[in-house]
Amino acid sequence: MRCLTIRQPWATLIALGEKSFETRSWRTAYRGEIAIHAGLKIDKAVCLREPFQSVLARHGLTADNLPAGVIVATGSLINCYEVTAGMAEEGWPYGSEYIFGDYREGRFAWELTGVTPLEDNIPAKGRLGFWEHPVLQRKR
Repeated sequence: MRCLTIRQPWATLIALGEKSFETRSWRTAYRGEIAIHAGLKIDKAVCLREPFQSVLARHGLTADNLPAGVIVATGSLINCYEVTAGMAEEGWPYGSEYIFGDYREGRFAWELTGVTPLEDNIPAKGRLGFWEHPVLQRKR
């Protein structure tokens, strides 16, 4: 399965269903199943800012207990949008989704759906870009 390494707390926000878009500086043509890997780096300062802190707290999480170096969820990558100035003027994306991503003009928003946390996180060494991992068991 294709995997994508994402820094914390963003990987966990995706796994929890609190974040539906991953923003990147590059476009992808890939559509299909994807595993979300929580990288080893945790942005502890971001975890203390709102709405990050309260959303994580609602799930019993802080910067000190976020998983790292593990695959945390699977889902599907269904679209890739180039961020334009017009999107911001239209108020897209909505709510905390905007705060949870980097929606500067020229970046790309990857839409994820059907994200399901794994019952047991799988230790894995992350990489840049997409990388492959054996088939994963979804949470039932």
